[in-house]
Amino acid sequence: MVEMVVAAVRTGPSKMELREFPMPDIPGDAALMKMEVAGICGTDVKLFKTPPNSAPTIMGHENIGIIAKAGKEFTRRKGFKEGDLVFVEHYVMCGKCQWCHQGQYRHCENTDWRNNPEGIRYGYTSAERAPHLWGGFAQYVYLPWNAVVHHVPKGVTPELAGLVTPMANGVEWSLFDAGVGYNSTVLIQGPGQQGLSQTVICKQAGASLIIVTGTSKDAARLEVAKELGADHVIDVQKEDPLARIKEITSGKGVDISLDCTAGAGTIPILLGIESLKRKAGTLLVQGEMKEFPNFPLEKMTVKAITIKSARGHSYRACELALEQISSSRFPLDLVTTHRFGLKDAALAIQSVGGHGVPDVIHASLLPWQ
Repeated sequence: MVEMVVAAVRTGPSKMELREFPMPDIPGDAALMKMEVAGICGTDVKLFKTPPNSAPTIMGHENIGIIAKAGKEFTRRKGFKEGDLVFVEHYVMCGKCQWCHQGQYRHCENTDWRNNPEGIRYGYTSAERAPHLWGGFAQYVYLPWNAVVHHVPKGVTPELAGLVTPMANGVEWSLFDAGVGYNSTVLIQGPGQQGLSQTVICKQAGASLIIVTGTSKDAARLEVAKELGADHVIDVQKEDPLARIKEITSGKGVDISLDCTAGAGTIPILLGIESLKRKAGTLLVQGEMKEFPNFPLEKMTVKAITIKSARGHSYRACELALEQISSSRFPLDLVTTHRFGLKDAALAIQSVGGHGVPDVIHASLLPWQ
């Protein structure tokens, strides 16, 4: 009798059901990962509500698990053996282009589902495509030869390792893209997983001032931001954020503004521009808006502001994120707030989006619970 694997499958907008798939055969250059934790973030909220296509999909792109079976060639090439606890990036590289050779898989054309319908990306690829197990909301995940895999440091629990994706984004966006460093002054808009990860990384990098903004419903998250190193937090529904930033900085403004609001509209962008009072500041934005009427381009150029786009993470960022997590310097258990089983995958996603279990920051889906 064929052994079956249980998975939570998105079957349509905001629809999820449990399905079974056959346990795949593992060729010599592939591996099978037994899932421990699938992290759930704001991207899952958007993909669940508005899927990029109609195909049934096993979601889950922040995946931590144990190598249950590894082909000899997989182990020889990649250095991972059965029993290793690993983190698997959601990008499945082509391994041939300049971006892959640089460890910048996020730019690889092969793995970009927007341009390449045949590309494979964990949490995005159709479950109808053999061997089906292309997402972390399942008991097992298939790892082909070109999966991007990282060792989880000893002493780090799977649940804490589940934070590596937002933490790697923190490294990529604040350090590599925006140039946060010693004595930087930083505004972080949005105290979700991304914003809290930016807080940790900016503090580690030596920022002298970190301001985090949120709304009244973010009260618990803003408290966590302070525990993680924020010097000031601002409830934008109770205070004028620009006036408060001016007060905190004695009218100077900040060096760097990081938009982690996940597409809250033009207001965070405009606040970021106004908050960069000195010349040659840096504004990091997320590409959620298709249009921006009356964009203040003149103000941007007069102030010599540099715009950077927040887009995924590199191999190096993931390695640094894992090192940061293993350092135990910050109380990251405050971010991993809730656990859910496969049957509650829809509730977990909705809770991360603010419509379900209250006060969820980062949800851990445990496929065997």
